[in-house]
Amino acid sequence: MLHLNAFLFGCGHHSAAWRHPRSRVEDLGDIGYYSELARTAERGKFDAVFFADGHSVRDPAGAGTWFLEPITALTAMARATSHIGLVTTVSTTFYTPFHAARLLASLDHISGGRAGWNVVTSMFDAEARNHGFDEIPSREERYARAEEFVDVALALWDSWDAGALVLDREGMYADPDAVHSIDHVGKHFRVDGPLTVPRSPQGRPVLFQAGASGPGRDLAARYAEAIYAVAYDIESGASYYRDVKARIDRAGRESATVGIMPGLVTYVGSTMAEARAKKAELDALLPVAQSLRQLGMFVEQDCSEWELDAPVPPLPPLEEFTGPHGRYETILRIIDKDSPTVRELLGTLAAGGGHATMIGTPESIADEIEEWVRRGAADGFNLMPPLYPESLTEFVDHIVPILQQRGAFRREYTSTTLREMLR
Repeated sequence: MLHLNAFLFGCGHHSAAWRHPRSRVEDLGDIGYYSELARTAERGKFDAVFFADGHSVRDPAGAGTWFLEPITALTAMARATSHIGLVTTVSTTFYTPFHAARLLASLDHISGGRAGWNVVTSMFDAEARNHGFDEIPSREERYARAEEFVDVALALWDSWDAGALVLDREGMYADPDAVHSIDHVGKHFRVDGPLTVPRSPQGRPVLFQAGASGPGRDLAARYAEAIYAVAYDIESGASYYRDVKARIDRAGRESATVGIMPGLVTYVGSTMAEARAKKAELDALLPVAQSLRQLGMFVEQDCSEWELDAPVPPLPPLEEFTGPHGRYETILRIIDKDSPTVRELLGTLAAGGGHATMIGTPESIADEIEEWVRRGAADGFNLMPPLYPESLTEFVDHIVPILQQRGAFRREYTSTTLREMLR
């Protein structure tokens, strides 16, 4: 059975989505907008909605990236939904384990067992400088901190045994023998515990991971219960899938229980021409200077003078690149496979930054989705609609019913927690 998440991101995952006349850019600070999106995904029986997070303003002119703080927003959305999972990014570079564990356990209580945590290490110097660092720590340092961070958070969630709450009004709120300190002293953290939030409905929120580098994949192999992936095509998706599943098995876990969900951008039309026209409509709104700045951030070069209709200039190989590997590796694959001009590369990256893109009719997109699963490239997808809310509504109204008719996706929710849904 497929897994489907909806990645909530401003006005949509196309970087020009906010400029579209049907965008809801005026509503980005209105929790009702996000609750509406979550209810649409819930109507489509999605596993979860996912809220990413960022800790710096990259380009004020490119509106619609960050607005509401994710855990605050998801807590409100929990009251507007009843089944769908609620997953958020929490940075192990900038938070502390106690802070993160308390927030996520509270979300799990408020949602009745639907909370998930996407474990990330953060990437950019601009973010670091908002948290007291001069620059982002090295990849090795970030992942060492992340591993200790996750271990401490897990220990805090387990510091309350199941049934620890006695609630005896004669004099015992909780059984002292069922509430434990963790007495952690490590390289990065000193945490006595126990957590101030009693054990939540799932015990532990579901752990997601999105690592693309070697250390990121190893972190996912040790801890993740579901994985968000970047894959431009089936071949790269299958390669990532095989590698990470093997790492999970080597870590002593059962890889079949860990779903891998690449990002997926879809343009849906009654004909291929109509679907392509929807993409072209958004691409025409793309601000070139802003897009070149974003590309420069991904490849860590000044791209402002690159000739738009010339081939992409040579880039360093992956092993020489010092920035975040996931997006950079995808860009190298796009260049190697498609030999695009700079303008064409900007269009490809505009929606989803190089994630899988499917353009076509509901039937053709459903066929492609099933082919990815059949060829061992995915267990499902993290949907990245180019334009909210209409691209999500089109997927729910036209593609989900086909997947349901083919027996590839659930017709009704049969589980009460996110963890049960992902099994």
